[in-house]
Amino acid sequence: MTSSRPRIVMIAAVLLAAVAVVVGGMLLGSDRSAAPAPGQAKAEAAGTLRAGAFDPPKAAPDFVLRGSNGGDLTLSRYRGKVVLMTFGFTYCAAVCPTTLATLSEARESLGEDADSVQIVFITVDPARDDPAHLQGYLSTFGTGLVGATGSEEELAKVRELYGVSAARQGDGPDYAMAHTSSIFLIDPAGRLRGMMPFGHDADDFAHDIRLLLKA
Repeated sequence: MTSSRPRIVMIAAVLLAAVAVVVGGMLLGSDRSAAPAPGQAKAEAAGTLRAGAFDPPKAAPDFVLRGSNGGDLTLSRYRGKVVLMTFGFTYCAAVCPTTLATLSEARESLGEDADSVQIVFITVDPARDDPAHLQGYLSTFGTGLVGATGSEEELAKVRELYGVSAARQGDGPDYAMAHTSSIFLIDPAGRLRGMMPFGHDADDFAHDIRLLLKA
């Protein structure tokens, strides 16, 4: 009997060690799965925009164009909201619809704060994008979007204010428009805060919108 006790103690110690290894592994695995991606925690803690930031922020140049909702469209009309402003045209094959769908997704993801966001789509193709056509096109992307059009001269002046380029490509009725595809982020005080290149997902926009709503 006395000779078997050390063996029993040794077996128990081995079992306890095995249990400790298993439990420790489970805890470490849990920590790894909950850990943020490299650099993510630092970026979130810093509260920095994912868009290219205007530093220092500057007043967004205002303008008057014809809105797809039937009235004049000015930026000052949306003071108190975050404005996501982009340039494009309704006959665009891929970039413009992708941009609008992404912005709409970002806006809707904000829940109650969605009403504090306005998406503004300024056409670079006034010959085909009149207010009624813009309205029908934008309605397919949800709510919170408004289009803007005007004469060639009026639109060219707005593009100049924001450093946006646009050029017709091709002849005939199926021509395309090459244009700047970035999205401008304007805070509730009417300040130009950032410019997001095409290709960012809805989460990046939602992140920046939340920061601007607190500005």
